[in-house]
Formats: sequence, C-alpha cells, structure tokens
Amino acid sequence: MKTTRFTDEQIIGFLKQADAGMSIKELCRSGGFSQPTFYKWRSRFGGMEPSDAAKLRELEAEDNKLKKLLAEAHLDIHALKSVLSKALAPQAKREAVKKMVEEHQLSERRACSLVGLSRDSYRNPPQPDQLTRQLGERIVDIAHIRRRFGYRRIHDLLRSEFPGVNHKRVYRLYKNANLAVRRRKKVKRPPNERVPLQIARKVNDVWSMDFVSDSLSNGRRIKCLTVADDFSHECVDIAVDFGISGQYVTRLLDQAAIFRGYPVAVRTDNGPEFTSRAFLAWTTLHGIRHILIQPGRPMQNGYIESFNGKFRDECLNEQWFQSLPQARDCIAEWRKDYNEVRPHSSLGRIPPSQFAQQQRIQIFATDSNNNQFLD
Repeated sequence: MKTTRFTDEQIIGFLKQADAGMSIKELCRSGGFSQPTFYKWRSRFGGMEPSDAAKLRELEAEDNKLKKLLAEAHLDIHALKSVLSKALAPQAKREAVKKMVEEHQLSERRACSLVGLSRDSYRNPPQPDQLTRQLGERIVDIAHIRRRFGYRRIHDLLRSEFPGVNHKRVYRLYKNANLAVRRRKKVKRPPNERVPLQIARKVNDVWSMDFVSDSLSNGRRIKCLTVADDFSHECVDIAVDFGISGQYVTRLLDQAAIFRGYPVAVRTDNGPEFTSRAFLAWTTLHGIRHILIQPGRPMQNGYIESFNGKFRDECLNEQWFQSLPQARDCIAEWRKDYNEVRPHSSLGRIPPSQFAQQQRIQIFATDSNNNQFLD
C-alpha cells in the first residue's frame, strides 16, 4: 500500500480548511497535492475529528490482523483436510467424526467434510463377514493363551487354518481387539565387542548350551541347562534340577545323542560345569570339538543367549512353579511347543522341528542320488 507524507491529522486539517470556504484548487496548490487525492481524502476522512483518526488506525490494524489470522486458519484447514483424507483409514475417520460431533458440537455434515468421508459411509460402516468374525475370535483366543505372541506369530499359526489371510488383516483385527504384547524393561548392560559367530552348515554341526536360573514359589533356586542346535534352532533338551554338575551334563548329552547323534562341536562359556574333567573327558572320548567363548563375551554364544531370552520371556516369566516336578513338566511342554508349533522367524516362519526334518530329507535325497550315480 502506497504511503502518504501527510499524517491523518494534517489531512483532516486540509478538509476543515475546505469546509471553511477555501477553494479546493488553491488548497491543493498550497498543500502540494492533487485534486483527486483531496477527494479521496474527503471520502475517507470527511466529517472526522483528529481523535477519530487515531481510532480508525487502530481499527484498521486490528482488521488487518484478523484477516491474516483468518487466511492462516483457512490454509491450516485446507492442509489438514488434504492430509487426513489420505492418511486416515475409513475406521479412523469414523472415530474422528464421532469425536468432533460429540466433543466439539460440530454438525455431522461438517465433520465428515473435514475428514473427507461421506455421510453415508459414516452412518453405514461395513459389517464383518462370518470369516472375519471367526478369524477375530481365533486371534483373541490365541493371544490369551500365548500372551507373548504378537500379531506376526499369531498369523504364522493361523496360516494353515485360514489360507489366503495376510498379516495386514491379522494386524487390523489384532489392533481392533485392543491386543498388544507388553514390552518388558530391558536391562542395561555395558557394550561388548561384537564377534561374528561361526555359522553352522548342517544339523548337529554345533550345539550351544548354557544355564538359566529361576526359583520355586518357596524361594528355592532351580537350575536349567538349555541345549540348542545352532543350525536348526531346535531345543535339543532342557534339564531342570536343583544342581547340575559336569557329569550330569555329559549324561544328558549322551541321552540326547541316542536319538540325534553326537554333534561335531559344542559351544559353551567358561562355567565350572563345562571346564570340569568329566566334560572335557567326554568331548575327547567322542571326538567333539569344544568351543569356549571368551570370558565376559556372552554374544559369542549368541544362539543360546537368544534362545534363553525366549525361554525366560515365554515360559519362566509366565509360570509360577510350586515344585520341581511341576517345573519339569511345564518346561518340557513348552520345549515341545517351541520345537513343533512355534514358528521361527529365521527359518522361513516354520517350527524348528519341521525345518530340521526338511533338511534331513534333503540330505537323504542328495545321498541317494549320489549313490545311484556311482552305481
């Protein structure tokens, strides 16, 4: 806007001189402004006093401020409408409309327009079909039984029962049922040096083992020896007792080897059970390579550490053992479920036992083909 060199009070003074009888032509010549400018001033300030000019300036400033706020509000509304109409799912839009109508007293028409939803879609939400209702009920049932399973593992369990249902649909129903896995607080540990693990190439290539402690309801401590196959991630065995010696460990491994065969190598920490004479003599007797991790480097035995985390999270933390026999029964049941039912994310989302069986069949087929070729 073009500014003038005269103040509002001076302009009103010129107008009063004209009202007093001074000719407009003479007034314009003496004041140094044109006649069109004079008539423009008259249309704006005619009949006003100098005090009225100050009030006019304040009103004009307030009016400009309100216009700026209104323009910014319109811009914000336009931006929010464009984002909400694309970012929100239909169900979320219905919930937003309901909240605006109930809490902010907006009309249904206006609320639907703000979120980009038609009034017919708001009033008539889609009803789930029978398959969706059955799927939702099964998700809730599994979530109540397996409280540490998220929607992805639940989807893995439901793939055979509901073929063609993807994980997005399971997640939507899982979320609509207000289900969630409570995150456990992680224990802060000092950072350790990451050492790459020796990768197992086949079943029985490397067995990793470690101890996990827990307690009964009377406070007495129990000790769990966990043994896992690094390649198939099968839990070979879990021994539960009040105390486990090196000789106890060797007897357990001999029993497991009756059905599985002996491993090529075992990986352990430097605990007294694994550095005892009985255990070292056992590895020498069966020609098994003993891999000892460095002290203070648990991630060098990362496979069994990962398994122990699942074991504690899904079994030990979910149970309250009254006696040693009860602990053994519950842990044995969990181990069977882990091997035969629970899907494993690193095995193509199938149970470890199924993966190990597939590997055995593949090896058998390869050996048969090689024998036929030699014949």
